[in-house]
Amino acid sequence: MYCIIVQTRLKPGSRERFLAAMLPNAEASVREEPGCHAFDVIEDRDTPDLIHLYEIYTDQQALAAHKATPHYAACRAIVNELIAEQQVIRADVLATSPRA
Repeated sequence: MYCIIVQTRLKPGSRERFLAAMLPNAEASVREEPGCHAFDVIEDRDTPDLIHLYEIYTDQQALAAHKATPHYAACRAIVNELIAEQQVIRADVLATSPRA
């Protein structure tokens, strides 16, 4: 499986608008995309304007399919202007924790 970890530093005062767009995107991704296995939105405890996205896909093609969805496009239309800085780690998943 393929994973991306996206570290996003938000512009000051944009946290609520970012989450209002990103949380529905994350939910729709897992619910509607067979190739999306996880999409976690994580907030740094010490720096609330630092958000991490942890996404697992079947493969790189599933990530490409994700980027072609209406919910992705709607989210990006809102969040792009809220981002001060963003970094992406691309990785292969070696193991995942089983569901409880």
